[in-house]
Amino acid sequence: MPAPSRPPVTVVGLGSMGRALAEAFVAAGHPTTVWNRTPAKAAPLVAKGAVHAARVEDAVAASPLVVACLTTYEDTLAALEPAAHALGGRALVTLNSGSPAGARRMNAWAVEHGARHLDGAVKDVPSAVGGEGTLLYYGGDRGVFDEYGATLRVLGGDTVFLGADPDLAALYEMAVGGTLLPALVGFFQGAAALQARGLDAASMVRFSVKWFEMISSVLPDFADEIDRRDYSEPASSVNLFLAGAAGDEEFGREAGLDVAWHQPFQELLRRAVEAGHGEHSISSLTEVLRKPARDTP
Repeated sequence: MPAPSRPPVTVVGLGSMGRALAEAFVAAGHPTTVWNRTPAKAAPLVAKGAVHAARVEDAVAASPLVVACLTTYEDTLAALEPAAHALGGRALVTLNSGSPAGARRMNAWAVEHGARHLDGAVKDVPSAVGGEGTLLYYGGDRGVFDEYGATLRVLGGDTVFLGADPDLAALYEMAVGGTLLPALVGFFQGAAALQARGLDAASMVRFSVKWFEMISSVLPDFADEIDRRDYSEPASSVNLFLAGAAGDEEFGREAGLDVAWHQPFQELLRRAVEAGHGEHSISSLTEVLRKPARDTP
């Protein structure tokens, strides 16, 4: 029995993530057209079976499903603008960074030019694209997700439709992504401190992983407290965290570190205490974050 045909796909943008997306489509047997402002980036994909379109207009016209993977919504709009006339009736999936407002502007532009728009996010590194556990989530046109869900699952086995609002993926991307930089800076600070003692940063990795696992284990409890807005039975209080602030300063002096990045967090803790949350769960910081500093009593 012949294998079922697979929908043609166009990938616009061949940075590290865009290249990984195109490779996954090619490997899964989808006829794949690629385009990038720098044509040389297409060569490795052509060697694997993709077709390179010299013009973005030709790339868009080549497939009913167009996946754009550039850095920001502004970059995506700039890249697709010359091909706007070719978008009519096509499914456009955008996988880039940006705010919910940016996603709404992107959706309005796509719909104005006759495209069906689905916005999404890849929640992993390029090397994980195509993995069974790799998470991608989408918001927007449900028809696009229903029609091309099997194709999109080529990119990751954990593929989720969030809802019809076109900015949902960007909303979750910003909400979830806020943990990344503070966590990484904390790890980098620890690495610098160990090296100041002549120890390798690699020696802390398994301990940091255990720490992150502990954090992940308490997130459901914190989420429940936040959803109920009941912080009265803390496992760890705001005051407990604030008490550790002096230790951060001493640690920084001893290890010769710049720990100024802690100051906004310490200020947030102090604002929480002033708002009456000192003996509440650390998750009560959510209440302080709901208000700009100028609005906090």
